[in-house]
Amino acid sequence: ANVALVDRNEAGLAQTAALIAPTGRKTIQVVLDVTSSASLEAAVARAQADLAGPLTLAVNCAGIANGCAAEALAESVWDETMGVNLKGVWLSCRAEGRAMIAHAQGGAIVNIASMSGSLVNRGLLQAHYNASKAGVIHLSKSLAMEWIKHGVRVNSISPGYTATPMALRADMKAQRAVFEEQVPMERMASPGEMVGPAVFLLSSAASYVTGHDLVVDGGASVW
Repeated sequence: ANVALVDRNEAGLAQTAALIAPTGRKTIQVVLDVTSSASLEAAVARAQADLAGPLTLAVNCAGIANGCAAEALAESVWDETMGVNLKGVWLSCRAEGRAMIAHAQGGAIVNIASMSGSLVNRGLLQAHYNASKAGVIHLSKSLAMEWIKHGVRVNSISPGYTATPMALRADMKAQRAVFEEQVPMERMASPGEMVGPAVFLLSSAASYVTGHDLVVDGGASVW
C-alpha cells in the first residue's frame, strides 16, 4: 500500500517513512493533533489526493498513558486521556469512514485498543486509561454494525504488555519485570508482533471478520 503517516511526532513520522521507502511504496507525512477533527478531515483529503487513490485501509493507534490513583486523578488528566485515546480514535474513524462510504469501494479499519480495555491490570492505577480503551473496543463494535452496509469492516486489536517507548520509560523499569512474571510467555511483546494481526484484519483473509477485538497478549488474559 501507499501510506499516509499521521502523528504529532514529526521525527517518528520520518523514521517510519524511511522504513517504508525501500519497498518502493509512496508515503506522505502529516503532523497533527488527533483531537482536531478539521485536521483529520484535511489529512484524509490530502492522502487521497497526494497518493492518487481512495482510502481503503486505516489503522488508528494514537494513545497516551500514565498512572494515578482514581481518587487523586485530576479532571484535566482524565479529559486529556479520553481526548486522545477515545475521542481521537472516534474522530479518525469518522474521517476515514466518511471517505470510504463516499467512494463506495468498501474498506477496513483497525483500531488499537488494549487488553486493559477488557481486564484490570494487577497493580496498575489507571482507571482512566482502562476506561478509554474499553471505549475503543465498544466503539469499534458499534461502527462495525453501522458501516457493514457500506462494505466497511471495523475491528480492534488489544495488545498485551508491549515494549514501546511508553512502556520502556525509566519509571516503568520495576513494573516491566512484573509484567513478564504475569505473562505465560514470560516476556513483553515487540511492536512488530502487532503487525501480523493488523495485516490479517486489513486483508481479504479477514473478509468475514468485523466487530471483533483480537487480543494479542502472550496469554496474559488466560490467568
